[in-house]
Amino acid sequence: MAKKQNAEGGTQKAVCLLPTACCLLVSLLLTVCCLVLQTGLVLAADISPVRFVTPNGMTVLVVEQPALPIVQFHALIKAGSAQDPPGKAGLANLVADLLDEGTARRNAKQIAEEIEFVGGALAAKAHEDFTTVSARVLKKDTELGFDLLADVLLHPSFPPKELARVRSQVLGEITSEKDAPDLIAGKAFNEIVFDGHPYRWPVNGTERSLPTITRADLEKFYAGEYRPNQTILSIVGDITAEQARALVAKHFASWKQAPPPPRAARAPALADKPSVRLIEKDLTQATIMLGHVGISRANPDFYAVTVMNYILGAGGFSSRLMDSIRDKQGLAYGVGSAFDARLMPGAFLVSLQTRNETANQAITGVLKELNAIRDAPVTDEELADAKAYIMGSFPLRFDTTAKLAEVLGQVEFYGLGLNYFTDYPSWIEKVTSDDVLRVAKQYLRPDRYALVVVGNQAKAKVKMQ
Repeated sequence: MAKKQNAEGGTQKAVCLLPTACCLLVSLLLTVCCLVLQTGLVLAADISPVRFVTPNGMTVLVVEQPALPIVQFHALIKAGSAQDPPGKAGLANLVADLLDEGTARRNAKQIAEEIEFVGGALAAKAHEDFTTVSARVLKKDTELGFDLLADVLLHPSFPPKELARVRSQVLGEITSEKDAPDLIAGKAFNEIVFDGHPYRWPVNGTERSLPTITRADLEKFYAGEYRPNQTILSIVGDITAEQARALVAKHFASWKQAPPPPRAARAPALADKPSVRLIEKDLTQATIMLGHVGISRANPDFYAVTVMNYILGAGGFSSRLMDSIRDKQGLAYGVGSAFDARLMPGAFLVSLQTRNETANQAITGVLKELNAIRDAPVTDEELADAKAYIMGSFPLRFDTTAKLAEVLGQVEFYGLGLNYFTDYPSWIEKVTSDDVLRVAKQYLRPDRYALVVVGNQAKAKVKMQ
């Protein structure tokens, strides 16, 4: 299953159910976020990144936050599972997992001991479009933080013993996912929606692909993709831009740039008709996922889509889907919708769980709400509430150094501009009911959906609608 990606956009992964706890939290935070809206805008306006590009092509973003003696590093490498070669799904993920499992200077134990000794953290994670390597240290250990980060990025050794161990762990995770109906449904959903596109495969690979990945595959992927001119380094905390520039030069100047690797994948195509996949699982509830190809993060309609989707299904108890499917019909405890905006169009997804016997009724209810928001303007109250929540909650996306460093990397990756933190609220505020209706008509396609149902099929008796 794909991992959580878009911290910047506030969207959710299309393969994850919207947790009930999150729905409760959304409802409870709505009033709070409206109260702190003005304060939040001031906080956002105070974020003014310093940006520079090193001679070897690395893009560096620095935000000085001296209030706490902490320095957070976040390196974003522009290569993820979408760059996995055919038949090698999970390669980018294995490369990421092995970065801190041994370098030319340190073995896995030494790396772990050094970062733990200073109370810091070091982690790497692959996503669909990029890989991130993050580190956090106290101000007094900034030099060590830079040294460890540079070491795992520039000198990974991919030890055969660690490769075997990590691969075995990932295969174990994949096996355990077979007991999770939401993960089963998510994988099947992606295979349908992204048919013929790299997004169709889980980031962590498959039981068939992982055993075929060799150490030579890891080295080739690393050599072709891990370059300074393919890297965005965000640094947030108790450090000045001048100090950051000097330390970046000291630790990363030896990293050799190379021409960017070619990108062959085209944007995923919207299906021309509905499709259904029924997966047998003897459970009392059916897990339902319905959706299709959505939008990219660079789409200028992203902000109008964000408001529209909040009203439709991302707004917790204030959303139309929750009101219809849960409150009025009592079919599910929770239901939500999400647009997963990636470098290329990700998925639009509605997900819920209901009794097998009410699966068809729930699907009908979802499609009714998709058509309703396409057919008539939303109310002034719905629009105002959605914009107030989205703007009010915006500062919560970067209220820690780790979150801010992550958002900074994505802002640069998607080309959103350094004024993003002050511009975002105004982009949301400008959305009108006409905009919501227009994007609902354009980006919601209830006539071309993919539907996955995991459950007792004899009881569900799912019909094409």
